[in-house]
Amino acid sequence: MHCYCSICRKTAGGGGYAINLAGDRRTLEVEGEEHIKVYRARIQNPEDPQPHVSEGERRFCHHCGSFLWVYDPEYPELMHPFASAIDTKLPKPPERVHIMLDFAASWLEIPDQPSDRHYQRYPQESLAQWHERLGLTD
Repeated sequence: MHCYCSICRKTAGGGGYAINLAGDRRTLEVEGEEHIKVYRARIQNPEDPQPHVSEGERRFCHHCGSFLWVYDPEYPELMHPFASAIDTKLPKPPERVHIMLDFAASWLEIPDQPSDRHYQRYPQESLAQWHERLGLTD
């Protein structure tokens, strides 16, 4: 999933977006947790003049600044590692999903391949439904 929101692209997306993967939080194993810090973004919602601090936790290495994953307590079973933080080989997805396009940087050209899906905000389809539709479940 390519996320174009300002928080993702500013913290983990040098190309103008961040590639967020989906993971089962129960399977997360961390070595060296003492080197990991949490960043909670300040959110300025256009409908609400008062900024607030996000509940989402963006984990990063406090030595090099690399963003590792994001966790949102609203979805406690999930965690979203940034693809750039994964050292092992990842499979090529059968389609790319581009979300939060309402917030894309004006200088960015959004890819538009035949298998791409585009959403101004979030899609109605859940991550589990996406995996099921594409036959990516066990």
